[in-house]
Amino acid sequence: MEIQNQLKALAEKIEQLKDKIDTEESTKHAFVLPFINLLGYDTFNPLEVVPEFTADLGLKKGEKVDYAIFQNGQPIVIIECKNWKEKLNAHNSQLFRYFHTTKTRFALLTNGIEYRFYTDLEAANKMDEKPFLEFNITELKESAVHEIGKFHKSNFDVEKIVDNASSLKYTKEIKKLIAEELLAPSYHFVKLFAGKVHSGRLTEKVMAEFTDLVSKAFLQTISEKVNDRLNAALNKESEKQQEEVQEPEAVSKIITTEEELEGYRVIVAILRRKLAVERIVHRDTQSYFGILLDDNNRKPLCRLYLGSSTKYLALMDENKLEIRKPLQTVDDIYQYETELLNTVDYYES
Repeated sequence: MEIQNQLKALAEKIEQLKDKIDTEESTKHAFVLPFINLLGYDTFNPLEVVPEFTADLGLKKGEKVDYAIFQNGQPIVIIECKNWKEKLNAHNSQLFRYFHTTKTRFALLTNGIEYRFYTDLEAANKMDEKPFLEFNITELKESAVHEIGKFHKSNFDVEKIVDNASSLKYTKEIKKLIAEELLAPSYHFVKLFAGKVHSGRLTEKVMAEFTDLVSKAFLQTISEKVNDRLNAALNKESEKQQEEVQEPEAVSKIITTEEELEGYRVIVAILRRKLAVERIVHRDTQSYFGILLDDNNRKPLCRLYLGSSTKYLALMDENKLEIRKPLQTVDDIYQYETELLNTVDYYES
């Protein structure tokens, strides 16, 4: 994907230059304008990208937003920029005021590294307090790249982006709440379960006891579900291997290590969100440990190279070509959760 390569190149450029960038103007020219450009908009064409776009606020004239991207004579995105060293939390109120005076449906607040896209899901022509898309360009995930691509000039469709924005925004918020409840269950969350299993009065002491119990119960349930699926898959695979007749020499040359099986379990734990566990099959070779879809050599999901001092996870792109990612431990595989899930989509679609 071309935009993915361009984003990666920009991220590398930012890492190299940021310590030499001291001003907001430098941030705009070095980081933000290249981002606008990779979205397909000509930053030298005032009909497409307007710097210092006027957004008058009632009697207060001459208010300007840093950039506005135009399409068919109308602003489609307004952009407020800050120095890359600044935190963005204190600046969305300024963009909120600008949003109300323009006809755009999208606003972007950025310091060239962090990007926050806003729209008006809650009330028409009134910018939401929370962004529907938020990412750090130096730590991009595959899912974020996909959403950024929708803002490309060749793909831009207001209605499609707005329709998807609701799902993005609320899914992000729900995931955040679930994570918070698992880490530190709230009073109402604990009360929901304590009230169903405790027949007595929910005193302060009882609630304190159940707070710990609810947290442990949820974590144990998740762990048990994962282990049950993994054990079922591993047992099935073990039975299948025993039934196969293999040449003695082939058996002696291929040694499946516990580290490889541990890596396989991590990959299954990720991919089970989209696949039945029995469809995720490992096949060891002399050079690598392969994980296949439906035990089909033509459908590699990923490969593990754990036999040498340098360890790799090989992800598969749309053309089934390897993209190697270094690993310190098998737990590092969790960092590539999005890429692994996207590989499933290549075959399922």
